[in-house]
Amino acid sequence: MKRTVTLSIFLLNLLFSFSQTANKLTADKKGNELLLGEISKSDLTNNTFNTWFSENYDDYLVNKGITKQLKDSLNQYEIKAFLGTWCGDSKLEIPRFYKVLEAAKFPESQLQVIAVNRTKEAYKQSPNHEEKGLNIHRVPTFIFYKNGKEVNRIVEHPKETLERDILNIITKNKYTPNYMAANYMYYLLNSKTLDSLKLEESVLVSRLAEFVKGSRELNTFGYSLLRSNQTEKALYVFDLNTKIFPYKYNVYDSLGEAFFEVKNYTEALKNYYKVLSLKPDYKNAISMIEEIKSKI
Repeated sequence: MKRTVTLSIFLLNLLFSFSQTANKLTADKKGNELLLGEISKSDLTNNTFNTWFSENYDDYLVNKGITKQLKDSLNQYEIKAFLGTWCGDSKLEIPRFYKVLEAAKFPESQLQVIAVNRTKEAYKQSPNHEEKGLNIHRVPTFIFYKNGKEVNRIVEHPKETLERDILNIITKNKYTPNYMAANYMYYLLNSKTLDSLKLEESVLVSRLAEFVKGSRELNTFGYSLLRSNQTEKALYVFDLNTKIFPYKYNVYDSLGEAFFEVKNYTEALKNYYKVLSLKPDYKNAISMIEEIKSKI
């Protein structure tokens, strides 16, 4: 009996250990390796990712004057970093970020790094969903916490340099991250109902049009909502984007895709035909129209 119990415990420990590592290193449909879930620097330096990690780490010249200013204040913070090992911006900024933190003597125990996916089913998501509720629509995203509360974040790339952006966050507290429109929409969707937002839509469209960074900003945000099963919010964001960019075919393509996924084929068709009116040779719209017709 004792031997059976011991064997059971061994097998459970083995299974637990495997479950902790199985999600870490995987491959996409094309066979390209990628990391998923919570990782450490060693995961990036001991695998095929070391080629780009080491190159961008070694090439980055840290501003020692600024990191010296960061040493005392930065230690009062915790940081969560989200990246995609498939993402060009992550490949560039993550090695630089590690180098800056090391120069500032930031405790490794106060840093959590999570690698997310890019598949349609798990868009900007990790296996254990550490990203849930954190508005991760672009990677890399570096979130700074103090006393358990988010203070600010750097989204995709620094506005100046990583050192200067971090200094602005922790000393001056006068920092606005990239993609203000997406961040503002996230705030609105979590503080107001969709019905109330629709009532003030005309004002919202003109307001967002002033600072949105192109049609892809809200499209990307919309997909992060759609892939996390926040369908109604995603449809609203995609539709709002068509009103901000009425002459961009890609916004109607995204709205058509969202309607298709909820099986609203009438609205999906309407938007794919709109795509073709703006870009007559767009293959995706042509193929989707044929697919929808076969389902009706």
